[in-house]
Amino acid sequence: MCNAHCAYRSPLSNIRAIAGSTEPPAAHHRGARPIVTAQHTPVPPVDVVCLGESMVTFLPSRPGRLADVPSFDRGIGGAESNVACALAAAGHSARWISRVGADGFGDHLTEAVAAYGVDTSAVQRDPHRPTGVYFRTADDRDADHHEVVYYRAGSAASAMAPGVPPRTALWSGQVLHLSGITAALSPGCLALMRELTAPAPGRPLVSFDVNFRPGLWRDADGAGPAVLLELARGADVVFVGEDEAEAAWGVRGAAAIRAALPEPGVLVVKRGSAGAVVFAADPASQDTVTTVPALRVDVVAPVGAGDAFAAGFLSGTLRGLPVRDRARHGHLMAAAALTVHGDLADPPSRALADRLVALDDTAWGTLRIGPGWTETVSDATGADEEVRTP
Repeated sequence: MCNAHCAYRSPLSNIRAIAGSTEPPAAHHRGARPIVTAQHTPVPPVDVVCLGESMVTFLPSRPGRLADVPSFDRGIGGAESNVACALAAAGHSARWISRVGADGFGDHLTEAVAAYGVDTSAVQRDPHRPTGVYFRTADDRDADHHEVVYYRAGSAASAMAPGVPPRTALWSGQVLHLSGITAALSPGCLALMRELTAPAPGRPLVSFDVNFRPGLWRDADGAGPAVLLELARGADVVFVGEDEAEAAWGVRGAAAIRAALPEPGVLVVKRGSAGAVVFAADPASQDTVTTVPALRVDVVAPVGAGDAFAAGFLSGTLRGLPVRDRARHGHLMAAAALTVHGDLADPPSRALADRLVALDDTAWGTLRIGPGWTETVSDATGADEEVRTP
């Protein structure tokens, strides 16, 4: 399974715990020199850097067609900034890097993301291009009657390209999280994504969420799926839904997806309510396959779960947890997102999440998550008071 990327792959075992560890990573030791950009601006090291466009989102005040909705509430939306916000809320240092317009919507985006504790100091402002916005209906993205209308053509983020933002800022984290959405925004964005997923000495651990959005690739002459496969093959940790892999590449089932993507050290195949299958290569490039059931969730809004799962899994990766526990943290983060309106939710406390993750398989299988579960305070007797059981 080893290939040209192996020489630059960061072993997951080398990522030490950040919270709960008595010895922080070398980049966080006192006296560590900050990374400096080409503009000589110090870029302090962080746990995770997330690169990608975020937009101002207009959410309908009631269900129905966009033509029939009388008003909208303003929010923010962006796969990569969602991951950054969830990781920051979970106690990690996260930096979101992007470009926004020098407009009020750009102000709102950066302020809203920063309010979650995310470092937005490397977000660039473009005086000539606007911040992207979009409108969507309130139902599931996969529903036949779901509508989403983007106003992102020519946006500030679409002007990203190699060197913009500078690599020193992008490499300022232990993990660099990317998604396939960015590659579809412009030729410059695609060139940047190819650069960031190419082998290079000193490259951080690269996490890539495929995020296949057919509507974004309509003008690409059918090249979108091939591009996403190429980028995924260059990453170290890859997240892909079983359904999107079939839609993009025509492969069905976790084993077939792994056969199409043998290069990443870790491949996470998301199977919705059926859970996740994680393929993790050991030093001999032999796979360990771990199947982790999802939780039963009383869904409030079916959005944001994929980004939340990625954040939970990366949180466990940064903490050096076993693969099963990383996936369970992913499921818990996804459950937090599914039990609130909107894409972002407050995650469970680390103590609560760790207690639930440590349950045996039978107890894990009995959990049922409902609205408000992350806010419940319990005693030290166990998990029964935080979640409902049948």
